[in-house]
Amino acid sequence: MAADLRKSLGVVDGVVIAASSTAATSSIGIGMGLIAGAVGLHLPVIMLLAFLPVLGIAAAFARLSRTEPNCGNSYVWVGRSLSPWLGFLSGWVNIVGTVVFLAYTTTVTGSVVLQLAGEAGLHSVAGLVLDPGNTLQTTLIGLVILACVTVAAVTGIDVAARIQRYLLAFEYLVLLGFCGYGLFAGTHAFSSDWFNPLTIPSLSGLAQGMVLAVFCYWGFDAAFSVSEEVRDPRDARGGLIALVTMLALFLLGGTAFQRVLSPAQLADHGAEGLTFFGNRLAHQPLAALPLVALMFSAVASLQSGVIPTVRGMFAMGRDRTLGRVWTRIDPKYGTPALGTLLVGAIASLVAVGSLVIPRVSDLISAAVNAIGIVVALYYGLTALAAAVRFRGLLRGALREALGSVVAPVLSAMVLFALGGYMCWGYATSTDHFALSADNGWFALMVPVLMVVSGVLAAAWAKWVRRSAYFDTGPATDADAPYLLAPGPTTVRPHHPTPHQPRSTA
Repeated sequence: MAADLRKSLGVVDGVVIAASSTAATSSIGIGMGLIAGAVGLHLPVIMLLAFLPVLGIAAAFARLSRTEPNCGNSYVWVGRSLSPWLGFLSGWVNIVGTVVFLAYTTTVTGSVVLQLAGEAGLHSVAGLVLDPGNTLQTTLIGLVILACVTVAAVTGIDVAARIQRYLLAFEYLVLLGFCGYGLFAGTHAFSSDWFNPLTIPSLSGLAQGMVLAVFCYWGFDAAFSVSEEVRDPRDARGGLIALVTMLALFLLGGTAFQRVLSPAQLADHGAEGLTFFGNRLAHQPLAALPLVALMFSAVASLQSGVIPTVRGMFAMGRDRTLGRVWTRIDPKYGTPALGTLLVGAIASLVAVGSLVIPRVSDLISAAVNAIGIVVALYYGLTALAAAVRFRGLLRGALREALGSVVAPVLSAMVLFALGGYMCWGYATSTDHFALSADNGWFALMVPVLMVVSGVLAAAWAKWVRRSAYFDTGPATDADAPYLLAPGPTTVRPHHPTPHQPRSTA
């Protein structure tokens, strides 16, 4: 049986990990340009609209985590409440999506470092012109940083959380300062259309903007991935606090960007959007502060991306749906050290493979759209798992029924509709395949491969590894009194192991 993870985190640490994983500075600095390309000057309202279904998803995560804290979260919850196949797929696409995220964030981090070098006057080294838009240069630099944060994650999650506290504090101070100043110093007049979803140019633009905005909120669930390492595993406030904080920052950032930058400037600067924004508001060296904050955000999101991914794989290895290598806990640090190093290595290989896309902006666009679709899938499945598990609450208090059943179902339907519409749009946008970020079939191929590989991996786990995970069956009404009972002693064993038959309690 796998060793236990060390309990060393508090609520604040959970907030920090979730906020770092969501990476508000990176989302504002890079994502605003991508979203503006889809919805125009409607950044504030699209961030608010995307928050509503994500809030329903967060309610599902919080309720499930209080009932059954598990570092595998959606993988375990969906597997018990809906189907082991869907549960495995939920865990798999989350892991694969995060590895792709780590790969492109590695490149983004290198790009930010080169941008910062350029602001400092360093434009070439040994005759080589430094180009923040060149994926080869940026990936090589990013790989060095990924290696460093992976080693930091090995030494202990409490150490990683402490590092991220300082990075996050600096980021938020800079964001609040510059975006707050931009609200008053910007030359573009406020418009009520910025907050009116009915004036978004097209339905396809609304759908793509929503998927991209949901992606910006992705990561709040990292707080639930460390639920077995917090001192009070039933305290689910960390992810919710981080999510509400993200909403406030995204509304502030979206409004400030539109006050300072024109639609063309928003769309054209992509990965260098925050740099351009800072240069419009201040002179050097103050103008470099947003860029430094972006670098800190990218570094923190690399580290916080590694941490929940390894915890998810730890849970899957514990159930023997993945290999036992993911369950090895280092006796000195109390972390899945070997698994952490392996995830860093896999992300590095994917980052090297992404060099087939030569420009950083194209790589970001391709990765974000693909991850957005699979995030909609596994968030939606988790919400449905909560609705099924707590369906008995429909006969009780209205507030409990709305928060645990109705809101998750509605949120899941919205995300499934968005993901399906995006897939249909990609499939019908072209009649040929091309290895290009703007090719619809290529954009659709990436999330499809993530899902298909998950089905194949599940089949291997069931019939080759013979994991008992696939024999647990869904939660039933007989589970309801146990699952809904209050108190810390009512947490049900989260999975059987080969040496422990399923409890019938």
